[in-house]
Amino acid sequence: MKKLLINIWAYDYHGKFTVLAEDNAKSVENAILDKLGDKGIKWEDLGNNYDSKINRITFEEVINDTRPIQTKQVIGVEVGTGAAR
Repeated sequence: MKKLLINIWAYDYHGKFTVLAEDNAKSVENAILDKLGDKGIKWEDLGNNYDSKINRITFEEVINDTRPIQTKQVIGVEVGTGAAR
């Protein structure tokens, strides 16, 4: 199971939430539909700042890994930067 961050922009509104789903399209679709059915999503009214003709759903995997993505030796000290949260 993967934790996914879902963003939906539709009809001048934006919703953002996380779901747990298997790594396949049907599982992700069912998880989104379950979340929509729960009515637990807080919808933000975008007003005139968004073209209502463009509706889209995006998702990205949420990784809670604190290890550095890349490290570099700087003046004898190893430094790194982690994943954005």
